[in-house]
Amino acid sequence: MTPQLDRKETIYFGSFSLVSSERRLTKEGAFVKLSARALDILIALLSRPNELVTKNDLLARVWPDVTVEEGSLRFHIACLRKILGDGKYGARYIATLNGRGYCFVAPISRSADHNRELAEPVAGFPHADLPTGLIRMVGRDDDVPRLANQLIAARFVTIVGSGGVGKSTVAIAVGHRLMEAFAGSVVFVDLGTQSDPNLVATAVASKLGLYAQSDDATQSLIAYLREKRILLILDTCEHLIEAVAALVSRIFMAAPQLHILATSREALRVEEEHVYRLEPLACPPNDPGLTATVARTFPAVELFVDHALASGVHLDFNDREAAVVESICRKLDGVPLAIEFAAARVESYGLQQIALLLDQPLAMLWPGPRTAPSRQRTMEATLNWSYGLLSEQERFVLRRLAIFVDHFTLDAALAVVPGADLDRSVVLGAIDRLVAKSMIATHANGPTMRYRLLQMTRNYALEINGDAAESADLASRRPTTGNGSSKSGTDGRPYLPAGRATLPRGTVKREIPSRWKPRAIE
Repeated sequence: MTPQLDRKETIYFGSFSLVSSERRLTKEGAFVKLSARALDILIALLSRPNELVTKNDLLARVWPDVTVEEGSLRFHIACLRKILGDGKYGARYIATLNGRGYCFVAPISRSADHNRELAEPVAGFPHADLPTGLIRMVGRDDDVPRLANQLIAARFVTIVGSGGVGKSTVAIAVGHRLMEAFAGSVVFVDLGTQSDPNLVATAVASKLGLYAQSDDATQSLIAYLREKRILLILDTCEHLIEAVAALVSRIFMAAPQLHILATSREALRVEEEHVYRLEPLACPPNDPGLTATVARTFPAVELFVDHALASGVHLDFNDREAAVVESICRKLDGVPLAIEFAAARVESYGLQQIALLLDQPLAMLWPGPRTAPSRQRTMEATLNWSYGLLSEQERFVLRRLAIFVDHFTLDAALAVVPGADLDRSVVLGAIDRLVAKSMIATHANGPTMRYRLLQMTRNYALEINGDAAESADLASRRPTTGNGSSKSGTDGRPYLPAGRATLPRGTVKREIPSRWKPRAIE
């Protein structure tokens, strides 16, 4: 028979807690309604975490002295999984062992351990200097709790997204949300200031207050973290991706109570990693009848208005002004950093002029806060950072894909990008990597995947001073739309016709740093 839980203790898993004696399940303090049978199943599984509980054991425990079909058990298991959110955002609670039974696989803690963790922080642990979170964060009300729950359940989550989308901001908010759950043992390591991959482990050890020789830092970390319950936040990993992946893989497996939250423009791609893709803020549709009241319900518009008002300008935000702000937010694809830069310019240029200037190189140079990291002082700096992490082939393909005004299909890309110097297989691989590095946005249209460069990324790629022969060749290709049906984009705007330069009118080519200049592809 299945062992009984201690009826006086509380079991914690994910964002849930179960008091067996009171038959009470709560989620973040709120009561969760469960059928009596489903609750009995949950209690039985929690009695033997990470062990097989056979179907016969469950049937005998939940339906004593009653003969029921196995289908009843499957039904209540399915209901229980749905209520727990099993499978959502990477959370896993109940595993099925085909033909045998079920197993509760999420990490759990018991009331005695939990109370001790809250009352007694890790001995000698240096409370981390977690950056102050935003007083008000727009448009991320769902992301933060989802990430917190996923992190508790899965232990290792990477927030992935394009430059300026708000990965660090969200990670910091998650850290503050979980501060109490980890008894203050939250470590924030900003790897954006680190350039030497050989010193990644040393940087983490330093944040923990450890003294370790640089060639032995990983072993020192493992020894220190092995028995400790800590939330480690590794921010801005993309430029040190190989070194971070190697370190995380080792310490995660060696320290069973360690939880890791990373931010990166691409996934680390290591065992046990769960990826959470952070999307841009939602923008209003291009609807002339949209009112100012409705427009303010979209996070991108709300963020723009908040930052414009904070800069000291006055906005009536009537329907006429709302239409211009909606257009600005759509041009900026809902990227928070770009929206903040544009909103700060309202005092200088006004709404209408900002909407026009977004197509000009000047917009790339609008400065942000003086306290921002150098890679986020302007949108140009943000895109320079991303572009500098690409291989020569990826840069070449990105520049060619910039000819598409809006969404395109893989077939359309393969009709335009390959040439004598670049075959189809190389293009396919480069597109795959550009998607992984958050340089190309994707959108599933039924069974077909569609691709698009965010407008700022496209403008940047068009402005790069590439090879003149390449530009002439690309302009002569007369690409069709993503579905190959016409020579206009999906938004009605034409693609670049033959005989026209690859840059939009008014654009001035700029030189990028010499170390990032495109070279001939071998």
